[in-house]
Amino acid sequence: MTPAELTELLAPHGLSAVESRRIFAHHVQHGRRHWDVKHMAKVKLARAAELLDTPTLEVVDRRRDPADNFMKYLFKLADGALVEAVRIPIFDDKYTLCLSSQAGCPLDCVFCATGRLGFTRNLETWEIVEQLRIVRDEADRPIRGVVFMGMGEPFLNYDNVIRAARIFADPSGGAISGRAITISTSGVVPAIRRFTDERHPYRLAISLTAATRARRRSLMPAAEKTWPIEELIDAAREHAAVTRQRVTLEYVAIAGVNCGADDAAALVELLRGIPVRINLIDVNDATGRFTPPSDAERRAFIDALQPLGAPIVRRYSGGKDVNAACGMLAATG
Repeated sequence: MTPAELTELLAPHGLSAVESRRIFAHHVQHGRRHWDVKHMAKVKLARAAELLDTPTLEVVDRRRDPADNFMKYLFKLADGALVEAVRIPIFDDKYTLCLSSQAGCPLDCVFCATGRLGFTRNLETWEIVEQLRIVRDEADRPIRGVVFMGMGEPFLNYDNVIRAARIFADPSGGAISGRAITISTSGVVPAIRRFTDERHPYRLAISLTAATRARRRSLMPAAEKTWPIEELIDAAREHAAVTRQRVTLEYVAIAGVNCGADDAAALVELLRGIPVRINLIDVNDATGRFTPPSDAERRAFIDALQPLGAPIVRRYSGGKDVNAACGMLAATG
């Protein structure tokens, strides 16, 4: 629950808004599992304890990549489903957390390990929030950012993801700036438009990975079949116009597949007039079917995109030695 939802629940039982927020901060911000909330009457705490449940997730495994200090967590849900999250070091003073929003994923992008698992179910809000609480309580530095780029398609679990983001941004919850929370989508157009209409402070990232319908259908078949690229780009253009900010586009770079001169030319034409930022991500495929482009192929692709006048960033994808890099989360023990 958000603090407002908790207040509404507890008000008929004699708890004030201040007391409800104190309970919320006790459990969410401070991560305490007991009911010894300071400066509150025991009778009120007992009533709250009857009404509320504070479940947690089982940590099955933790794996740290010694090369870059990325830490992958494997969680078991109450029904036995497995999900993963990754703690990402930012410089030497803070972490960002990559979270899962679904167990598995229904979209079956061919280069993504999660997609090969199939789909089990959406995560509840508390299951998303608990990933952060557990990782944060073990961390030696504060968590100052969240990215919904783990297992699953966040915008197919829209309500729970947005509620979790609100909790992360609340001063009594995660106390993370809304601009430090990024929600990544493979292109769920109705949800992108809803997100734009609702004017959330969180950042939007769209996984594009191809510039033509045919190429995108070969790489992201479910997304392209349901939400064709033309509709997706229209939604991105609307989002940029409403927010007056660049739209972040994630482009998974695959050698010999989507980094050629024709791909760059099609991308320039597709994105003409839209303020964008392109995050170029080398593919990570443990099966070996797909490989990253060579330095020469990547440089030529970036050079060919210069007519866009857009920032193009090659995003570092760490934790490869523990299968924690982009596209590698597969919930394996």
